[in-house]
Amino acid sequence: MNEVTLNKKFRNIKREIRILGIDDSPFPAHTTQPVMVIGTVFRAGEWLDGVLRTFIQGDGRDAADKIINMVNSTRHKDQLGVIMLDGVTFGGFNVINIQKIYEETGIPVIVIMRKYPNFEKIQKALKRFENWQERWQDIKDAGPVYKIENEEDIYIQVNGIDIEDAEEIIRLSTTRSAIPEPVRVAHLIAAGVVTGESKGNA
Repeated sequence: MNEVTLNKKFRNIKREIRILGIDDSPFPAHTTQPVMVIGTVFRAGEWLDGVLRTFIQGDGRDAADKIINMVNSTRHKDQLGVIMLDGVTFGGFNVINIQKIYEETGIPVIVIMRKYPNFEKIQKALKRFENWQERWQDIKDAGPVYKIENEEDIYIQVNGIDIEDAEEIIRLSTTRSAIPEPVRVAHLIAAGVVTGESKGNA
């Protein structure tokens, strides 16, 4: 991957910017079985235009590649303005390199987190894998964590987009809870399909 990746410049952010929100489904602890990942295509936080699906290996190393393939093969791709991820670890510790996703799709990435990540705890958990240093590098490549102040603060990481543009997109897409609607609905669909009924928030 390139050491320097230029951010996409948004001349103006449309109120109906297309966002792909992505989250994984519930899974058994330490599973190495396939884990379903759901993507929702939203016009900001107001209108659901489509639902995408892929599968990744639990605790594997294929999440970024599977998401890239899902994005590049969808008919919605040319309309997408940004990709939102619910964290950078899916299916346990299948760590997503967000720089790779931006470089191979051309679509900026925003990572959404309810809490500031405990990096010390994450690194300790990763050390049970032989290739833990590669996974840890992916986490470091996600860059600095920014706090977005609102009625309920959230934290984000970005790649391919300025933090000011990311904040504006989050503001436009956060319409029902503290979490942007594309990610919230992806979480609800993924949980509902796997368990029979969605419970709780993203």
